This record gives sequence, structure tokens and C-alpha cells, in this order.
Amino acid sequence: MKKLFSIFANGIWKENPVLVLLLGTCPTLALTTSATNGAGMGLATTCVLTGSNFVISCIAGIVPRKIRIPVYIVVIATFVTVVDMLLQAYAPAALYAALGIFIPLIVVNCIVLGRAEAFASKNNPFYSILDGLGMGLGFTLTLTMLGAIREFAGTGSIFGIKILTCWTTDFLLPTSAPGAFIIVGVILAIRNHLKSRAAVKAGKLYVPPAGLDCRHCNICSLSKNDK
Repeated sequence: MKKLFSIFANGIWKENPVLVLLLGTCPTLALTTSATNGAGMGLATTCVLTGSNFVISCIAGIVPRKIRIPVYIVVIATFVTVVDMLLQAYAPAALYAALGIFIPLIVVNCIVLGRAEAFASKNNPFYSILDGLGMGLGFTLTLTMLGAIREFAGTGSIFGIKILTCWTTDFLLPTSAPGAFIIVGVILAIRNHLKSRAAVKAGKLYVPPAGLDCRHCNICSLSKNDK
């Protein structure tokens, strides 16, 4: 039971696709102008993740290694097509229009293909479903949180409901791409600070995720070379 919970919860915090693995950045920055858009994109990706993980886990043993990636992409594309058709039929027209081209682009989302290759192809179907649900839920919660922050900071609303009725002039920066980068950076900084404090209290050395520390950054050396 502990292992099952660990697999499910792994994608929510420890290996969150956006805040730790830094995957799915394009929809994260482009679609989180509102909490509704973030939640819609996250749930669509969760359905694709869960379904493709299950099928890929079932067929991994019979697919030749040389053609596994094309086969995985075909499986993922099938689920994306189904999700796209369901959204077109049942989702609010405004939400479907806002998600737009990013629904078909789930086919090449690094989160989906990455979990298929790294987890589903090496584990049984039940574990793969849990992994897909956990990663999808982590992705959904992150996009919804980011969308709520940007929507509130830009318009004083959350899920389209006006929280601050006195807010009459929209603030454009949070709902723009540069604003999204700034907010994501602040969230990453807060998360790393909390992890660092927890490590210090436990008497351990905190090692930031690859790409988020000085050892993996070349900006300083590049600036020295320019001089």
C-alpha cells in the first residue's frame, strides 16, 4: 500500500512535472492566463497520460525496441484525438477555443512521452495508471494554481468570479508571457527555499534539481567570455 501511494503521490510534489522536472513549459506559460484554462488543460493531459500509460504498459513487451517511440506516439495520438473530440462535444465553447492548438500538441508533450518511456514501458499496467494519475494531478494542480495567481493578479478574479469588485483596471503583466515567467520563477524559488529549510532541519544537504543550481548554469562563464 505504501508503494502504491508513493507512485501516485510522486508526481504531485517530489517529481512534479512543472516545478521539478520542468516539463510541459509551453502550455504552462501559454494557457494559464486563467484558472479555468489551467484546470482544463491539466485534466485533458491527465486523461491522455493515464490512458496511454495503461496501453503502453500492456504492449511494451511485444513492441520491438527499435520502433517503440513511433508506436508510443501513435498510442498517445489516439488518446489525444479522443480527448479532443470529447472536449469539442461537451466542453464549454470558450474553454475549447482557449485551449485551441494545445490539445493536439499533447501528442508531443514531454510529460506524456517521458512517462511512457521512463515508467509505463517498465512497469505493470496498474502501477502505470497510478503514475499517470499522479503526474496528471500534479500537472493539473500546478496549472490551476498558476492560472489562479495570474488571473487574480491581473483582473482580481478567480475562475471568472470577481473577488475584488473595486478592481476596475486590468493589470496586463501577470497575464502576459513575461509575467508568467516571473511568477513561475517565484514559485520555484519558494519551493527550493522550503526544501532547503527542511533539509537543514533534518541535518541533510539539499541538492537543487538539475538545471536550477550554479553547477548546471553557464551564464557566468558566458558573460566572462564576452568580456
